[in-house]
Amino acid sequence: MDKVLSHLTLNTRQFHELTMRARVVLSQLPLSLTVVLVLVGGWFHPDLFESQPFMIGVGLHAVLLALCFIVPWDRLPYASFLIIPLLDFIPIGLMRHGAGTVITGVGLLTVFPVIWLAASGLYPRAALATGFLASLGIVWVPLFVADAAVNSQSLTQSFLLPFIMLAIGITIRVMTASMMAQQAVVEEKDRTLQKLLEESARRERLLETVVNSVDIGLIALDEAGRPVLTNRKLEQFRALAGGSADTSEADLRIFQQDGSSVTPAARRPTRRAADGQVFSDYLLWWGDLPNQRVLSTSSRLMTNQAGTREGSVVTFNDVTELVRALNAKDEFVATVSHELRTPLTAIRGYLELLTSMPDLEPEVASGLEVVSRNSERLHKLVVDLLATAEGPPEITPAPTNFSDLVGRRFATAEERNNNPLVHFENHTAPDLVALCDAPRIGQVLDNLLSNAIKYSPGGGRVTVSAAEVDGEVECSVTDQGSGMSAEELRGVFSKFFRTSAARNAAIPGVGLGLAISKAIVERHGGTITCRSVEGQGSTFTFRLPLAHADQDLQTQES
Repeated sequence: MDKVLSHLTLNTRQFHELTMRARVVLSQLPLSLTVVLVLVGGWFHPDLFESQPFMIGVGLHAVLLALCFIVPWDRLPYASFLIIPLLDFIPIGLMRHGAGTVITGVGLLTVFPVIWLAASGLYPRAALATGFLASLGIVWVPLFVADAAVNSQSLTQSFLLPFIMLAIGITIRVMTASMMAQQAVVEEKDRTLQKLLEESARRERLLETVVNSVDIGLIALDEAGRPVLTNRKLEQFRALAGGSADTSEADLRIFQQDGSSVTPAARRPTRRAADGQVFSDYLLWWGDLPNQRVLSTSSRLMTNQAGTREGSVVTFNDVTELVRALNAKDEFVATVSHELRTPLTAIRGYLELLTSMPDLEPEVASGLEVVSRNSERLHKLVVDLLATAEGPPEITPAPTNFSDLVGRRFATAEERNNNPLVHFENHTAPDLVALCDAPRIGQVLDNLLSNAIKYSPGGGRVTVSAAEVDGEVECSVTDQGSGMSAEELRGVFSKFFRTSAARNAAIPGVGLGLAISKAIVERHGGTITCRSVEGQGSTFTFRLPLAHADQDLQTQES
């Protein structure tokens, strides 16, 4: 009994979650408590306890309540509990008949088994019919037992209680059906939710396993810049930089390219990502020597279907060995280039001296011309290698007559061309003034024109055009040569890049001209792009800032 009462008072579990025995006891308990109240009221009517039918009814009800506790309902068929409300009509009928006029209204106890039957949801029509007929029997049976002269008037006057019970049963049945339907929907949603939660937990475990398996550091930030996910590799990097899981990134030992200048907090990758910035291959030096490592960091935004930012993901990739290899390569290139420059200068000097001598034999002059041409190629190669090894080019922008610069470089390229199948066209607009370093931009034009000629062994037009576009000076060099595939086009501005057609045709070059040209243009704050179709040629286009009138005036005054 205490266990049942605890379920009532604590309300920690839903009724359908209780054991069958607890549910049967709870269903019978309201009737039992009401019978107790009737007995308490009977103390004011001693004659009530002298009524044999009443006391028999009370005793039978006590037996039924005991059965609710004793019978192992969980082991019996599910509908077996309905025997209790069906038997309840017998003691109720006896107590009503025994109470007589001493305590009126005892017959209303019929409402409890009627409600139980209707609320069970089992055999709804039979339950309603049983409740009606049992209520009618409780009223009619005493009439036949007590008075042999039963007439139609006494029978019809007794119909009120059965019909009240029928109405209550129908109401309870309708409400129960609605509640059961709602409960079914809720349970179905609960099962669906449980499946989603299990699937979410499984995916979370999978995600955690994946992010901890990769060999790169990773951190995910929400829209407010708070970390929501990190992996073990990032914790290793943080430990390398003198931090732990709880250390702020601003307190980590993170340096700039020289390996000793501390990176400002605003330039650190997580802070930049929290501010909504997107970046790739952002190099930083983590930790102190001799254990310092170079990490390449990248950030990408997380957005929802509406395109609203929901956070960022930052990756940290250890590229120390790659950076060391690139530095070693640059040092090697610089050393070799410097070693080549000295003998090459002597060769060019003596060639100039020899070619200036009078009365040279034709064969000797022709040989010296070949040597001179190849020495120039070697000189250009050495200059390009040195420019690559020295890093970003230094520029001094000044207002420059860009139309005149293009014309001079175009004329030089046309003069040096030794392929009679290549034809030149210059469509440069007059009086273009660009803010640029003329020698450096001249180098860009030389590289583009030289490539256009080299990669057009079958001839065709090499066209140069320049005009003012969107407030900038735009220049394009177009050829009708071998062109490039889409895959080759992606790496066209990389160092030492050469197309398969150039390698197969043994076209001279080491693939540095375009990389140098890109660096020069970008140092001017401009852009350079390439459009190409394999077998149809290529177009290289670069843009430079347009010089304004006041800039030109200042230059003239100086």
